[in-house]
Amino acid sequence: MEVLPSFCTSLLLLLPYFVLLQPVNGFFVNNCHIIGSLKHPVNLIASCNKRELHAIPLHVPEQTEALDLSNNRLQGINNRDLIHLSKLRHLNVSHNQILDIEVGAFRSLSALQDLNLASNNLTGISEGSFENLFNLTMLRLDENQITNIVASVFTPLSSLVMLNLSGNHLSCIYETQALFHLPKLQELHIGQNEFASFQSSQISNAPLKLKVLDLSQNPLQVFRITEDIFPYLESLSLAFSIGNMTWDVQDANYLKNVSTLNLTGIPNTSVLQTFNTSLTNVRLNQFREQTVEVLIKASCQISTLKTLHLQNNRMESISEEELKYCTALLTLDLSENHLSNITNLAFSAMRKLKSLNLSKNKLNSVPTAIGNLSSLGILDLSYNSIDQLICSDFKNLTLLHTLKIYRNPLTVIKSCTFQNLNNLKTLIISSSRLNFITTYFKGCLPKLEFLDLSQNKLNSIHKGNYGDLNSLTHLLLNDNQIIKIDQGAFEGLRNLKVLNLQSNKITQGSLDIFVFSGLGNLKTLLLNRNYLSYSNQVELSEPPFTNLKSLETLEIHSQGHRGMISIPSNLLKGLTSLQVFMAGNLNLNQIDPTTFSYCPRLRHLDLSRNELTPVSPELFTHLQRLERLSMSSTGLQSLDFLVQANLTEIRYLQISKNALVVLNETMITLFSNLMYIDLQGNTFSCDCSNAWFVDWAKTNNDTQVLNADHLTCNYPSKLRGNKLMDLQYESCIVDIGFFSFISTSILIILIMLGSVLYHFLKWQVVYAYYRLLALLYDSKQQRKERSSDIRYDAFISYNTNDELWVMSKLLPQLEEEQGWRLCLHHRDFQPGKPIMENIIDGIYSSRKTICVISRRYLESEWCSREIQVASLRLFDEKNDVLIMVFLENIPAHQLSPYYRMRKLIKKRTYLSWPKPGEDTRCFWQKLRVALETKGTSEEENYIFSGLKGI
Repeated sequence: MEVLPSFCTSLLLLLPYFVLLQPVNGFFVNNCHIIGSLKHPVNLIASCNKRELHAIPLHVPEQTEALDLSNNRLQGINNRDLIHLSKLRHLNVSHNQILDIEVGAFRSLSALQDLNLASNNLTGISEGSFENLFNLTMLRLDENQITNIVASVFTPLSSLVMLNLSGNHLSCIYETQALFHLPKLQELHIGQNEFASFQSSQISNAPLKLKVLDLSQNPLQVFRITEDIFPYLESLSLAFSIGNMTWDVQDANYLKNVSTLNLTGIPNTSVLQTFNTSLTNVRLNQFREQTVEVLIKASCQISTLKTLHLQNNRMESISEEELKYCTALLTLDLSENHLSNITNLAFSAMRKLKSLNLSKNKLNSVPTAIGNLSSLGILDLSYNSIDQLICSDFKNLTLLHTLKIYRNPLTVIKSCTFQNLNNLKTLIISSSRLNFITTYFKGCLPKLEFLDLSQNKLNSIHKGNYGDLNSLTHLLLNDNQIIKIDQGAFEGLRNLKVLNLQSNKITQGSLDIFVFSGLGNLKTLLLNRNYLSYSNQVELSEPPFTNLKSLETLEIHSQGHRGMISIPSNLLKGLTSLQVFMAGNLNLNQIDPTTFSYCPRLRHLDLSRNELTPVSPELFTHLQRLERLSMSSTGLQSLDFLVQANLTEIRYLQISKNALVVLNETMITLFSNLMYIDLQGNTFSCDCSNAWFVDWAKTNNDTQVLNADHLTCNYPSKLRGNKLMDLQYESCIVDIGFFSFISTSILIILIMLGSVLYHFLKWQVVYAYYRLLALLYDSKQQRKERSSDIRYDAFISYNTNDELWVMSKLLPQLEEEQGWRLCLHHRDFQPGKPIMENIIDGIYSSRKTICVISRRYLESEWCSREIQVASLRLFDEKNDVLIMVFLENIPAHQLSPYYRMRKLIKKRTYLSWPKPGEDTRCFWQKLRVALETKGTSEEENYIFSGLKGI
């Protein structure tokens, strides 16, 4: 723990200059999330959407290929904002408040392929705005306020394929002439404007390459084609053209290739007659029932028609008469109507129909008319009022491969309902009222691969319910009320890959080694949001997943009531292929270190929202392939456990919403493959102890600190709420010469001041001296009382940069080998208590204080305070309580600024850590002797040797 010394802070205020940070590389970009790697910048994405931005962020990496600035408050784009993004291929600035685009704003974006300017406040496009965009293929300008178009504006867009200008205020089709003549334009959307007429003579006299034309929601009164200008047109939308339109196409061959026509809201049969030999797909949505009947007849008389959409037409019934001409139809969409009555022969003419959508109607049962559709492959009956399925419902649908019956109040399914569906592959009966599964799937559905029974009221799974579904790969039973699962309930499902049992009432008593027998190929098992709990069991006699040798994903997070409390040490036994384990929000307070020994291939581990303090490094010993670790909201105060875990393959580390104060260089540099680290919601200290981290977060090209610009300070209190990335860490680098000059000057001033005070206030000084003696005596008595409660053998005072030596060398030797009990700040300090009180309590409740001294130690404020308290105790108790260990040789001239340390070294002997290659046994023996001695005189301190006279 380090903070900038208050004394140094005062001195630094006198500095006449400082260096402002200007990050020009690295991942750090204010208000943006960078997706990808700067080290290997392929498909690099900068996501800056929904950030309340008023300007385009600076320092977006120049390798960025996609930039998302949508849903902000940008009001303009100037010609300097994007100048460095020469590799940009996709730019999204939609849903802003852009009024103006400066000429040349996109000049440097020659690689741009996709530009989205939709939903802004543009009233026009200035000439030169699209300069150099010769690779642009898609341009969206819809939902703006554009009233006119300058023809030359779009001239540079020689590669443009799709242009959307819908939702503007264009009124004259002649003004759009330049758009139609773009050399590669194939798709043009100019709907929802103010065009009163569309006449080919105002556009072109020569053939165009256009394939898609959208004129919907215009007040068209005239649609006139007098020349063959659309020889390649395939799709035409005239939906909701609210004018009383005059249709004038002088030759049907002018639109001979149009296959898709949208006439939603246009009751004009003459339009359909023009496309008598080309149409394959027609939309006739949002009419009244009487009107649509006429249009259906006209449409179905087109021999080429294959798909007919009749959505939201308020149709209440269908008879044979309406559809008798639809003999060639392959797809019929009748969704979102009011259908409650379909006559038995309604679909009799459609012998070729392959897809029928009757969803969102008012059907009480499966229409008998469906039985005539022997060629049907897809049937959607979702969102109706069907309460039972009987044997005859699907009897003749032998070619059916997809059946959707979800969102119906189903309570009864006859055992013979699915008997003839030998080709069915997908069956969805979710969100119904089924209470049990009996013999619904017995001896049928040999090709079924996907079965969704989620959101029903099933309370048990019995052996044999699904045993005949040999081809099943996905079984969804989530969001039911399942309590009991029979042994062998899934036997026969040898091809099952995904089993979803989440959001049920399954307890640990329902799971044993035989429940999942027969699922040798299962890849994903979801058991989250159930009622599993193992509060009193350390090890299971029969781990439930032992037979799941192929399982790759297991989710058990968010168990009900009190949570899982603990994970049995052998719960994961048998899961040798497991790669993803989600165990968040289980109310865990500890995990046995051997828990993951059964999962050597684990790559993604989520332990978030548990109270895992402290965390043993041994927990991760077997997870050397781990790439993603999530431990947010786990109460972490330190990441020391990761230092020893050696997780070199970690790529994503999520440790948000914890109590981390400082991140040091040692911890971060261990993760050589780290790409993303999430530290949001921690209690950072805004001082010099985090200076290295701030610099690293802004400038490194290997690891991205997610939303680094949102990290805030919690300490000191005067900076609480400030942005951590705003820390001016350069002020932490103090020039030693300047520091010595200031210190000497202040010392001279104090000596002079002391002399003057003594000369003129001699008796007052004497009085103050005796008051000080009384204070020291009182303090001594308090210390003696407190010393009677010794809990530790030694308090370890060290700098965080030396943490690796302390954790890997000192701690194992003294605690594990020699048996001493040590006090360490990250482990034994009381949470919530002021740091200084923790230091005092730690030193006075320990027999000795060991100071691990290095150059970084000498610069540390907290280390300085710790040695001050230890020195006071030494002076106070006249007892041998201080042991100094030097990790490196520090010359005398470098100790001169640290008066207190130099004074201690002159009076006391100390230990030096051996140089590399030297034997350390003598060092450890001398340290043991130092800890064992109880001497009260200075002579006893010389029983161990070290360097002297520094």
